[in-house]
Amino acid sequence: MEISELLRRVPAGATTVLIDGRSGAGKTSLAHRLCRAWSGSEVISLDDIYPGWGGLRWASDHVRTELLAPRAVGATGRWRRWDWSTGAPAGWHTVAPGQRVIVEGVGALTPGSRALADLGVWLEMPAAERKRRALARDGETFAPHWDRWAAQEREFIGRDHPRSVADVVIELPAARRG
Repeated sequence: MEISELLRRVPAGATTVLIDGRSGAGKTSLAHRLCRAWSGSEVISLDDIYPGWGGLRWASDHVRTELLAPRAVGATGRWRRWDWSTGAPAGWHTVAPGQRVIVEGVGALTPGSRALADLGVWLEMPAAERKRRALARDGETFAPHWDRWAAQEREFIGRDHPRSVADVVIELPAARRG
């Protein structure tokens, strides 16, 4: 799907787009491409919020309760950054209610978060390609945690069914090599 086509799906007056999909599906790349096209927007990445390798569910709940819910009623939202180098919580970031944001990451799109946002996007890609892309991107940092993280993704998908609440589903093929 072209960015211009996705941008047409963003409702007039929208302030919040959620982009979800499993690791390596292209969420971050899509979010940054949309950010460049959607004037005045910023990207909030769940990679900056997860409290370590076991924190998918916590981050998903945190974004819904601390960032999205307040903004949905016209208040300032916030989110807490995780410092991966120290393994501890870091500073809080605030987001004005009218600020355009694109929240991307595994766990961004749940029935509860979708009810508080203007558009939900789910990315789908074959498992082998996702793993290849994720490990090429993050290498030895991610490799020892792949199975643990994939189990959390499966649990999240089984519990929250993010694809079923998406307004847009983008199925991306495996990359051609040749």
